[in-house]
Amino acid sequence: MLILGLNMFHADASAAIVQDGEVIFAIAEERLNRVKHYAGFPALAVRACLDAAGAKPSDLDHVAIGHDSSANLAQKMQYAISNPAKIMNFLRLRQRKEAMRDVRTLLACAMDVDIAALRFHQHNLEHHIAHIASAYYCSPWEKAAGFSYDGSGDFVSAMMARCEGSEIEILSRVYLPHSLGSFYTMICEFIGYKEYGDEGKVMGLAPYGKETYCERIKDLISIKQDGGYALNLSYFQPLGSNQGMQIREDGTVSLAPHFSTRMSDEFGVPREPHTEITQRDMDLAFAMQHRFEEVFFHMLNNLHQKVALDDLVMAGGCALNSVANGKLFDATPFRRTWLQPAAGDEGLAIGAALHVHYSILKQKQRFAMTHSYLGPQFSDERIESDLKAAGLRYRKFGREPLLETIASHIAEGYVIGWFQGRMEWGPRALGNRSILAHPGRPDMKDILNARIKRREWFRPFAPSILVERQAEYFEHDHPSPFMLHVYKIRPQKRQELCAVNHVDNTGRLQTVSREENPLYYDLIKAFERKTGIPLVLNTSFNENEPIVCQPSEAIDCFKRTRMDVLAIGSFVAMKAEN
Repeated sequence: MLILGLNMFHADASAAIVQDGEVIFAIAEERLNRVKHYAGFPALAVRACLDAAGAKPSDLDHVAIGHDSSANLAQKMQYAISNPAKIMNFLRLRQRKEAMRDVRTLLACAMDVDIAALRFHQHNLEHHIAHIASAYYCSPWEKAAGFSYDGSGDFVSAMMARCEGSEIEILSRVYLPHSLGSFYTMICEFIGYKEYGDEGKVMGLAPYGKETYCERIKDLISIKQDGGYALNLSYFQPLGSNQGMQIREDGTVSLAPHFSTRMSDEFGVPREPHTEITQRDMDLAFAMQHRFEEVFFHMLNNLHQKVALDDLVMAGGCALNSVANGKLFDATPFRRTWLQPAAGDEGLAIGAALHVHYSILKQKQRFAMTHSYLGPQFSDERIESDLKAAGLRYRKFGREPLLETIASHIAEGYVIGWFQGRMEWGPRALGNRSILAHPGRPDMKDILNARIKRREWFRPFAPSILVERQAEYFEHDHPSPFMLHVYKIRPQKRQELCAVNHVDNTGRLQTVSREENPLYYDLIKAFERKTGIPLVLNTSFNENEPIVCQPSEAIDCFKRTRMDVLAIGSFVAMKAEN
């Protein structure tokens, strides 16, 4: 049984392939076509999925899409009728989306096959159900509370559910124009962060702010007794037919303006991108994050009352707010979480496919996602060929000498490009497409930004820690294998981890077990033997581009930046020797 899952014509287009209930391959289109947050049809991703399964398009039994334009029609019509000027826009949008539903033709053209050879059944699944499915059906649990929230999808911004067995029971939705994700995006835009995906940057800025606007910002979004929330729409641009996002002809994404003139009346002149960040901007970021957490915890507490379960599965773009995720254990009754590593819209591909497997086809065997390494891998032969083509000097190592050599280089303060095994699924580099460095060097953050990353000064770098040592270094022991929780670093460990200790004494950690990633675990273990520190600094292997996927991309990044060492497969190249 082969099920292809798709997120298409939406930000972070992606594909995933499920074979007999197991996700065997998943990838975002941006990793292959190198267009960040690509929002067209994921043709390259589909081809990669079929190649991984050794299948042809004609072998597909089902194709599932994490979008359903017919969902929530009553609410869409009610909004359109109450906003007559928008009716034509909504009709045009619906026409465009209807054309995108012809998946059979799209696949036939992309794969260059006869449409008559395609025998699959097509399934369109509502956006937020696909999000919850991507978390619940990948979790190890037979029952859990389900939660999804983001900017918007199929006219909904948040969904609560009870998940049990093979079913997801929808308990409530929050409909547009009210959106916690849009609230966050609007403030980001107002303080000069206007690109799709900039919200994660501003999350790192928030701790530099003060409580100046915490009371005033409550006027922008209010909490409702039924567990939902409502925006004060006078601060926002009216909802348009694009629901806040525009997809250009080339598949790139831009955000429509979110804030109204009332924001300027209340908070001053909007900051222009790339200009000085003022205390006002930091204070707005602080207030935004604080209010976001208040609304989030209110919804989770309401959900817990409804389901009386202590396990929470969660997805949606807002679930990437790792600061809020790290605090929910103290602010809500939930005791365990399972967060989809691709919590954003690329995760819809897995959610839609698994929903077909469990809820529609009623299959019983459960798939538990114990790691996120679902992308392509490359042989040493391919890697060596690319190294030779690039004209690099290199040496080949066995497993143990490779670990000892690289651990020594990290201990010496070198910056390492680490390219190993299968690429990660989701936006985080988790030890297979990573840049690694010493977490205890006071100058390491500046070194990484000057030589490679060129990121804003306020953005922190993440620690990857041996899972069994987490409680010694952090004030919470719930694991974070997908780098989706921020916890306080213990006071006595903050100087030792100065390169990954953020201004508020937190770290967005990745817990690493040998079962999940033996090579990466053993590398950190080797580093611990040399330094006494059971973690390394980990950031994504890229330079203002999608994370590298193929060996040639890693080699190119190594060559054009001031990275010291490239450890790629069994091979090591030194910048000093090149």
